[in-house]
Formats: sequence, C-alpha cells, structure tokens
Amino acid sequence: MAKVSIIVPVYNVDKYLRKCMDSLINQTLKDIEIICINDGSTDNSLKILEEYKSKDTRIILLDQENSGQSIARNKGMEIATGEYIGFVDPDDWIDLDYYEKLYNSAIHSNSDIATAGIVRVTGIKKRKFLTFEKEIITNDNQTKFELCDVPEKSYIWNKIYKTEKIKEVGLKFEEDIIFEDCIFTPQALFFLGKMVIVPNTYYYYLRRNNSTVKQRSQKANADSIYAHKKASDFIKEHNIDISSHEPQTYRFKIFGLSIFKIRQKGNKKQYSLRTI
Repeated sequence: MAKVSIIVPVYNVDKYLRKCMDSLINQTLKDIEIICINDGSTDNSLKILEEYKSKDTRIILLDQENSGQSIARNKGMEIATGEYIGFVDPDDWIDLDYYEKLYNSAIHSNSDIATAGIVRVTGIKKRKFLTFEKEIITNDNQTKFELCDVPEKSYIWNKIYKTEKIKEVGLKFEEDIIFEDCIFTPQALFFLGKMVIVPNTYYYYLRRNNSTVKQRSQKANADSIYAHKKASDFIKEHNIDISSHEPQTYRFKIFGLSIFKIRQKGNKKQYSLRTI
C-alpha cells in the first residue's frame, strides 16, 4: 500500500503536462502511486504519459474515451490503494516536499484531511492565494470551512483525504458537470473528521484562458449555477455559518449596467471597473 495515491485527470494539456509530472515523480515522499487517467486527449498528452510510465513504475495509466473530469477522478478513486488520496490537475504543479509534509502532518495528528496553501499563477505573475503561517488541528466543521475559505475556495487539490474515510462515506464526484469540486469539497470537510493545516508548502494553480473553467459556454454557466447552488444548499442544510468569511459584492449601476464593483471580505476590499 502506498502512502498517497495521486489522481491526475488528463485532457489535451501537452504544453503543461511535463512540468506537472516532474513535480510528482520528484516528490521527497517516495512511497506514492500516481494514477493518470487520459480522458480521450487528441494532442500528445497520452504519448507523454506513456513516456513517463515507462520510466517510473509508480505511475498507473488508464486510457478512456472523453467522458469528463469527474468520471476520470472517480475511476482513479476506485483503484486507489494509498492511505490518503490527493488530486492534481495536469496543468498545475506542487512543491517537491508537498506530499511529504501533508502526509506526515496527517499521520502525526491522526487527521482525515491535511490542507496546504495555494499559489495562483497567471502568466509570469505568482500570488499566494491561500496561505497558512502555522499548523492548526481542528475537528470543528465551522472552523474547517473558515480555514479553507469554503465555499469561496472549494478546491480539492490543495488537500489530501484519508482513503478509508472517503470510501466509508461514499464520496464521489458528480458526473457530467464541471465545477464538481464545489460540491465535493464541502461534503468532504463535513463528513470527514479531523483536519490539519500544513504551512510552508504550496500547490501552484495555473490560471489559463483556455482552461475548462474559463470556457464560459452555456453549459459551463449552467453547471456553475447548479454546482454553487447545490453547495450552498448543503451548507445551509448542515447549519454551517460562513458569514465570517463569505465575500459581499456591491455593484454600482447606470441604466441597469454594472460599471463599478466592490467585493469585500472582512476588512479586505477588491475594486473593479467595467469599461463601457
């Protein structure tokens, strides 16, 4: 049994995939399995995965017709044998000590979830998007949601989850939609037990214009509304109070058109101006 099973759904990311895979195979935690699911890529992604698999026996490669990220992730979870499960998107990368720090903290604190910081990468700019200064261990759902900034940052990939607990509660990704992590993450935080915050290691989240999330098709917009509503309903149903960290948006309009927006979370404000 591996210590961590890393699940990587792959679709048409040959420009970014090598950086991602290099960050995985060079982890300081060696006892891992890397489950890559090629989701019907039409570029060179599958060829790159086969190349890495030929050099590293820890890589498990599944190839399927294009079925979507949720189905790919669910397949990965079905075959995962690690004590913990982690997720990495194929255009992102992680610090080389990332899984060692998360795993060791989870084991030492007997936690079901270990959470790390996030660096958001846009072009050549890097910004710490979620950062932690010290280790925090909590079993309180309210605190877990606040520390992880959920639902605002309902990301699955800056965490590891105890495999036994994931399977015990039957957590899976809802299929045939995108923004599926908006539904999965609140459920994982609520149904799993203790969580540990792990400082000084980061997941690097690449924001690119042609990513699935950025492609604002009619279906993507509908999926976003559906997933966020389902997450909101879940949070309300289980009496999680997110008011302390939920952002408030104030819009200034002329003739019904928003020209100025203030987004405030706590004492922090973000301003945006729309050019007409």
